[in-house]
Amino acid sequence: MALAFVCITSAPKAAESVLKEIRKVDRVVEAFMVYGNYDVVATVEGDTLGDLKRIITQKIRGVKGVKRTLSMVVVE
Repeated sequence: MALAFVCITSAPKAAESVLKEIRKVDRVVEAFMVYGNYDVVATVEGDTLGDLKRIITQKIRGVKGVKRTLSMVVVE
């Protein structure tokens, strides 16, 4: 299993709607709105690193209002 923490920056005033949509993405284990440099932090799991790449680049970055992401892949 591959696991990553994804920090998400949203468009102004879009954090709540981004959070709602991110929580609907398959393989997103949990997601929270946070204060600081990012607006939402999500935990994502996949079977492989390729799965993580697909989920982050296609699904998460495809959510309306997502401006950019920073992904931290867990190393075992």
